[in-house]
Parts: sequence; C-alpha cells; structure tokens
Amino acid sequence: MPLTNGDIGANPAHLLPGQKIMDYTKALEVLEKEYASRDGLDAKSLLDSQKNGGLTYNDFLILPGYIGFPASEVALDTTVTKRISLKTPLVSSPMDTVTEHSMAIHMALLGGLGVVHHNCSAEDQAEMVRKVKRFENGFILDPVVLSPTTTVGEAKQLKEKWGFGGFPVTENGRLRSKLVGMITNRDIQFHPSLDEPVTSAMSTDLVTAPSGTTLTEANAVLSRSKKGKLPIVDSDGNLVSLLSRSDLMKNLHYPLASKLPHSKQLICAAAVGTRPDDKVRLQQLVDAGLDIVVLDSSQGNSIFQIDMIKYIKEKYPQLDVIGGNVVTREQAASLIVAGVDGLRIGMGSGSACITQEVMAVGRPQAASVFNVSSFAARFGVPCIADGGIQNVGHIVKGLALGASTVMMGGLLAGTTESPGNYFVSREGQLVKAYRGMGSIDAMEDKKAGAGGKNSKQSNAGTARYFSEGDRLLVAQGVSGSVLDRGSVTKFVPYLLAGLQHSLQDIGVKSLPKLRQGVLDGEVRFELRTVSAQAEGNVHGLHSFDKKLYS
Repeated sequence: MPLTNGDIGANPAHLLPGQKIMDYTKALEVLEKEYASRDGLDAKSLLDSQKNGGLTYNDFLILPGYIGFPASEVALDTTVTKRISLKTPLVSSPMDTVTEHSMAIHMALLGGLGVVHHNCSAEDQAEMVRKVKRFENGFILDPVVLSPTTTVGEAKQLKEKWGFGGFPVTENGRLRSKLVGMITNRDIQFHPSLDEPVTSAMSTDLVTAPSGTTLTEANAVLSRSKKGKLPIVDSDGNLVSLLSRSDLMKNLHYPLASKLPHSKQLICAAAVGTRPDDKVRLQQLVDAGLDIVVLDSSQGNSIFQIDMIKYIKEKYPQLDVIGGNVVTREQAASLIVAGVDGLRIGMGSGSACITQEVMAVGRPQAASVFNVSSFAARFGVPCIADGGIQNVGHIVKGLALGASTVMMGGLLAGTTESPGNYFVSREGQLVKAYRGMGSIDAMEDKKAGAGGKNSKQSNAGTARYFSEGDRLLVAQGVSGSVLDRGSVTKFVPYLLAGLQHSLQDIGVKSLPKLRQGVLDGEVRFELRTVSAQAEGNVHGLHSFDKKLYS
C-alpha cells in the first residue's frame, strides 16, 4: 500500500542526516548531564559593562521559566525602606505634575506609595500630607472637633477643607472634653441659617463605645449601627477618639492599602531638598504626620545631603529617610554610611529628563539599578528604580535587577489623580501637562516661594539641580504633555496584573524569589539587538489599535 503524504510509516525522519534519535523520555536527563550551563546569560554577565556597554531596559529580555501556579498566587509584597513594607512595588514620583495629595492617597490605597512633591510652600505641602494621613484611619486619635459655638457655616467650610463632613461636638471644642453631639453633612446640607450654632442642627442620639474597645469590636459596633461615625468615650463621657464607617468601606474596597499597623493611617512620603530652609519645612511635615522623607536631588552624593541625612536621623529617629539619586556603588556607599533607610536610583533616565544629554553625566538605568542595588542589599538597604519606566515590562526588569520598588513619573502623569487640568491637543487627543523638575518651567515656578523675591531659592527644581544661585538657568528637563490614562484605580491594577503574569512566565511566585533566582543564576537573560527589539514590538501591520486593558 503506497504511503500517503505526511505518513512516515516505519522510516522516521531525521532532522540531521545520520543522527541517532534518542529516547524522548530522557530529555530532562540529557539536558542536565550534557549542558554545562543554563540557556541564556546570568545577570552579572549580562550587565558586564566592559563586554556589553551600559544597558538599559530595552536592551535585554528575561527568559521564561516553568509555570506551576496561577498568576493570582504571585505575591508582590516588598520593602521600600528598612522598616516599612508595601503590598505592591509601585511608587509615584515627587514631581509637581505627578504627585499631590490625591495621587498619594490613591497610590497608598492601591498598595503602593505616593511621594508628595515640594515645589510649593511648606504650608501647602504639609497640608497635603495631613490630607493623606486623615483620609483613612482605624481609631482617629486627633479628630477635628467642634465647639457648641461653631456656626453651621463654619462647619460647611471645614467640610470643604478636609473633604469629609462628620464632626464630633464637645463642651469646649477639644478632644478629651465631654461629648455633646455629632454634626454631619446631612444635618447642615439644607439648614436655613449659616449663622446658627451647630447645636441647632447636630444629632444628640449617639451610639458610642467605651475607651479600651478594640478596633475589631469597634468595627462590629459601627457595622451594626446606622451611624457614620462611632465616638469612643471614657468613663466620664469625654471624647478620646473616633471611628468612621467610610473607613470600613475603604478596607473592603482596598484590601492592599499601605497602612501603619498601629494607627491604620495611610503611609505618606514627601520630598524635601537639602537647604537650611528645608529643615524648617521638614518640621512642618513631621508635625503633619509624615512617615518617609525623600531627599530630592539629581546627584545625591553631596556634603549637603550627607549632612541632611545625619541631621534627620538624629532629630527624627522615627522618620525613615530615602536618599539619592545615585547610579554608582561609590555614591551609594556615602549615603549608606550616613544612615539612609532606602536609596533612589537613576540619573537622566526619566522621560522628561535631559541630564545625560546636557551634562554628559548619568548612567543607563539597567546598569545603574543592578550595580547599586546589589551593593546596597549587602547592608539591608532597599532601592527604588527611578526613571525609564514606560510599561509593565520595564517594571519587571527593574525589579529583577534588584530594585525593591519602581518609581513612575510620566507613566502616571496622565491619570485623573495627577495635578493639573486636561486639555485637547492639536491632534484632537485628550492630554495633560507634564514636565521634568529640571525644566525651565518648573525651575521658574514661583509657588514654592509664594511669589516672593526669593522664589528661585525656594524652588524645588533649582534645589534638585543645585541651581539656586545661578543667574542663568540651565535646563535639565523638558515640558510637554502626556495622553490621558484614566484613573489610577484602573491603571495601577492593570500594572499589577501584568506584573503577576510576568513573574508567572518567569516561574517565580514572589519578588524576593525573583531577586534570589537572579542572584543564584536560575533566572536568565538575553541581550537584544536592534532587530530583536523591532521584532518584539508590533510589526508588519497596516494599522492597529494598542488597547492595553479593559
């Protein structure tokens, strides 16, 4: 009977003439015995600058591993400082077109961290920190308290200022005074007279809990009641703290939220410079409840920053300090010795930064992250990969090379929660303004100095690039616009889901295991040529729609 097309019958085809076909069940055994090294390159060989030059994220890929678990089992817990950990490794940049209180609040709710910028007055920055700290609480230990003489109009103004409208009323308007009522937004919304005292509108039928009640017990009382707030009182009826129903709902909707374990407040970070005036600014931020201070400088290895680190660690031992920016081991070592709790890595790699072009100083980001983070890890100092993040893949690569978190500027600048207004570009697209802190626009902004004569000396941009005293400003950044990305409440979960799927492809179930796999040579890499980079992107299509998530 003649053979039909495709039927090899008893004559197996040889891929190589004369080659003996081996038993397929022995494939893993042959791989282990006959191949001395794993496929691809280890991280040290990949990032060998003498052989491959300085690499950045687009210059390499991570090779896939073995998938033995669903992506949902990948844990993204990580550290951002020696003492503070996060549920997700994402941090928003302290730029005046990226992070104010709204971004900081939502980044913390989503498990990350927002760093409030300092290109504004110290009072404005402290107010933003205060808003973050008050947004979600367990027991609110310093609630806004009204006195019986406070007017309905003043209560409405307080709601406008703080963003919430439920206030306890005590005999003298202070904490630890006898509780006489609660005034809520519903009580004053349609009240006919703004000049009447809140006692004319407040509720006196209150559900309270005694001092000493645990957070779990208080939550149970609040969930059973129909009230929005639960006052905690001592044996004499004096107000000692408060619990909010809205916080219960936030706990349900944002289970990953970055919160302090003892107060249940959102974790907040803010940036300051290294000038003498920044010590005064820092005191206001600490008074507002700051948890982490980020020393904001394009080149962190300076006497100014080293002195500032020592000053902060001595005066505010409870405050964690992140130093930077650095791109070499030598820079990092100086700040580690000074006492930093974390490092920020990157110089000239941001999308709106032109430091490398103008100053001829900096380093490609992949080389920076690998060399600094591997050195800092020996001293237990976590690192932030700051700059060059354009997509989920770049986040994965930064984490694989040793960073514990990644910082994003341009990637978040087009979201609803970033400062500024949307406008329509000449191409008819919805965009938002975005600028580097080294741009002329940012360095000439007068908000930091409240419009006064010394605005340049108070400006965050000039301080970051050591340009306070310059008569002629030299730009190290640009101004532009970025496309609308919608809300971070949808965009960040997309980034996290992509990160989980990437780690699943690599074959690791957590970020520590990813870093350990890289250190042990189990996680492998491959260099990409220019042609390989083109092949890895969309190609060969007449047109396409690149929708990233739904």
